Amino acid sequence: MCSIDAFSQTDVLGQADSAYFDYKDYDKALALYQQVHQNLDEKDEDFGYVTDKIARTLFNLELKTRGNHDTEKSIEFSKKFIQFANEYPSFIDEGVLEKKYFMYKNLVVAYFEQNDLQEAEKYREKLYNFYKKGELPEGLNHYYNFEFFKWEDKNVWGYEWFEELPKDRLSTSFSKIVYYVYDTNPDGSDKDQLYRLHVLMFHKTDNSAKFDYVLTKKIETATEEYGGTLYSYTYTDPINFVKLRNDIREVLGGKDRLDVIYKNKKTKGTTK
Repeated sequence: MCSIDAFSQTDVLGQADSAYFDYKDYDKALALYQQVHQNLDEKDEDFGYVTDKIARTLFNLELKTRGNHDTEKSIEFSKKFIQFANEYPSFIDEGVLEKKYFMYKNLVVAYFEQNDLQEAEKYREKLYNFYKKGELPEGLNHYYNFEFFKWEDKNVWGYEWFEELPKDRLSTSFSKIVYYVYDTNPDGSDKDQLYRLHVLMFHKTDNSAKFDYVLTKKIETATEEYGGTLYSYTYTDPINFVKLRNDIREVLGGKDRLDVIYKNKKTKGTTK
């Protein structure tokens, strides 16, 4: 691509901004921003502006392709964003720069959708490393979405919490993983939450129990929460995601006989 002088550079940026970026034609906007970017030096006045715009455009392209369930493109733009953000961190707005962590999350989701758990695990491990270093931004610093799939006419969202098993099993209670099951609107979006499937820490007090987590089902109404434990589905730490995903699909298919049933009045707080 031939170089452009300062005057035409201004024209190209104006076209990219007003004709394409502002109207969400991100593919054309990206091409023009990149055209300018490759002809700039880091000392040039417009370098920071163009660099930030490329990052914003890549973010929007990934968001668009993910919304269209285009897994391959989501992977492509997530990786491009991460690479670009790591290359030019000082030229990108802080609020945009932190989106790279969400791109790692998006890669986990995309590879789970492709049933490529080996690749998904690479980015899942990166998220855990960022978590342990305290680098994850708000909205991602306690839990993250690792899987989404359709089951018949339902949407199923899987979330994992970073919290680890405590030495004292009686000191706390938490769900390591939660699958949220929704019915859907005509356009396929979430409507109402039907129930949740929790991979709940098991409060074992000795070594007789050979598992660390057990699957539970929880259903909420306006005033009550009820459900129960499915002892047919247990897990050791670290959780085997192949087994878990197969189990979740079995339960969604109707194999959800509750071994222990409970009913409580609903209290304010998290639905984790």
